[in-house]
Amino acid sequence: MHHHTPPRISVPRFFLLVTLLSAPFWLLGGGKLPLPMNLPASSFMWVTPAIAAAILTYRASGTNGVKHLLRKAFDARKISPSAWIIALLGVAPAFYLLTYLIMRLTAQPLPEPVKIPFLTAPALFLLFFVPAAAEELGWTGYATDPLQARWGTFRAAVLLGIVWQVWHIIPNLQAGYTATWIWWHSVYSVALRVVIVWSFNHTGRSVFAAILVHAMDNVSWSLFPNDGSHLDPLVLSFVAWSFVLVVVAARRSSLLARFRRLPQA
Repeated sequence: MHHHTPPRISVPRFFLLVTLLSAPFWLLGGGKLPLPMNLPASSFMWVTPAIAAAILTYRASGTNGVKHLLRKAFDARKISPSAWIIALLGVAPAFYLLTYLIMRLTAQPLPEPVKIPFLTAPALFLLFFVPAAAEELGWTGYATDPLQARWGTFRAAVLLGIVWQVWHIIPNLQAGYTATWIWWHSVYSVALRVVIVWSFNHTGRSVFAAILVHAMDNVSWSLFPNDGSHLDPLVLSFVAWSFVLVVVAARRSSLLARFRRLPQA
């Protein structure tokens, strides 16, 4: 599906500006944040996609354009039917639950005892909502539609997911993750970006929908035993990409079935 490209939006300039704005966080933010999960101080670069989008929007459309951009973070009314909320909140936790079950069944290393502090989930959601909103105002609210207009939904989502994960490489290195961990987590995150773009498209182009999926992914990672320390991103990427490929295959099958029902000339 192709979409109308909003005027005077430059995605390459957006990517470049996000990179430039993030550089100080990468240079100065190598220390660990005082949180149970493993996050470096450079994680605060989450502010930069929103700032970059606001700067470029202001240059193109002035103050009214920036106000319109910021309002997208709270466009929950676009989500219809309301049952979509359950799916948006549940898709990332389902990925992590399946990952945990597969790791259990295949006897992969897990901590003893396993600690999953479910009661902290609401607090974690509030903690991660603002960073997710700041990121998605840029990645989804600013960049997604122009990329879809040029590349189509799936290719745009993959491209955006790759850029998104290259942006995360330095903080992941600063957090002490191995190259193998970063690779497989990046593979997973590209699949997650596909899910986020699909969520955006199927909820009346709601940025709030993208924020929910993004925030719940962070919550799910934080709840994974113990504080995300034993997550195997290879298994997680397998689960997420299996979901994506099943959905793609189902859609193509549905399209093919409708084509076959058309009257033959």
